[in-house]
Amino acid sequence: MTLSTPTPPTPTKRLGFFSRLLDDAPAGERYRLVTEQIAHAEAFGFDSAWVAQHHFHEHEGGLPSPFVFLAHVAARTRRIRLGTGIVTLPMENAVRVAEDAIVLDLLSGGRLELGVGTGGTPESFAAFGITSEDRSAVYARHLAAVRAAWAGRPLPGGDRLYPAAEQLLGRIWQATFSVAGGERAGQAGDGLMLSRTQPRTADAPNASLSDLQHPIIDAYLAALPVGSTPRIVGSRSLFVADDRNEALRLADVGLRRSAARFAAAVSPGQAPRPGPDAPLATLIAAYDVHVGTPDDVIASLRADTALARTTDIVFQVHSVDPPHAHILRSIELTATHVAPALGWVRKLPGNATAASVAAPTFATRTEAFA
Repeated sequence: MTLSTPTPPTPTKRLGFFSRLLDDAPAGERYRLVTEQIAHAEAFGFDSAWVAQHHFHEHEGGLPSPFVFLAHVAARTRRIRLGTGIVTLPMENAVRVAEDAIVLDLLSGGRLELGVGTGGTPESFAAFGITSEDRSAVYARHLAAVRAAWAGRPLPGGDRLYPAAEQLLGRIWQATFSVAGGERAGQAGDGLMLSRTQPRTADAPNASLSDLQHPIIDAYLAALPVGSTPRIVGSRSLFVADDRNEALRLADVGLRRSAARFAAAVSPGQAPRPGPDAPLATLIAAYDVHVGTPDDVIASLRADTALARTTDIVFQVHSVDPPHAHILRSIELTATHVAPALGWVRKLPGNATAASVAAPTFATRTEAFA
């Protein structure tokens, strides 16, 4: 594929862990387990950890309050950056988002990254007094309000945000499935968040994820203001295990469960996804999953040409959703085998060695999030 806008070279990829809080456990135990997973990722040198916000639906994510949760994680970690992937901004009060974000950033020592988007299950919007059809317009208004508050401009009524939060203006990330969304993020100088999977259209049902995301990246890079540093998260579904058969067994369970829930949910113009009775290989391809041993996953990811253009590779085990112990092992194998093969270099502070699991200081790795 010929790329119309090349991605400027970066010294090294940054590595992120993304959790959907879908462990097979009650909510409180899910929060405990994912806190442990993020701490484990920090110990193995991951640069960032991201959590998604989902309201009401236990099987979709189980975390309605990402700022509260990340404040808890911040108290149990030291260096890993903490991101929302995403806050569903149309459902939120923009001033409260601005306030909660700055408090979390201060409590975490300046580690917050704010990912925002229009997302959310369509039926969830009614509880917040809006419709899914209105979400794009509401999103635009709310994002503008967050920016204004952080910039110190007067709020309606004349008050200004306290504490001040101008430093967060350079840490906004916009998630999108569309070329127009990529252009919007670029024009604002924000980071771009690319999804781990996205629907195919009815006229291109077999398009690869890279086919869908290269035009978004092109639009983003073309729209960036001169002198702006690109920030592109490529999120991918990844499950790595020591044994290929075990990896595929767990993928079979998780992907069939996902297919049973989502195969029938097809929007107009979208190609249907295979149902739960499809062959496993078909489900792996349809849900854009990279699964197997480290060598299997490295080969699979190297074929992902859009991922090669990102500045941040962010991996999540969803929608395999294996048990907790397997997630911890996947984190280890990702950090020690998979990510280094994709251009990630773990930088160690001082005279530490790779054998130590102390996380490196962020400043020694990159200033791109500043």
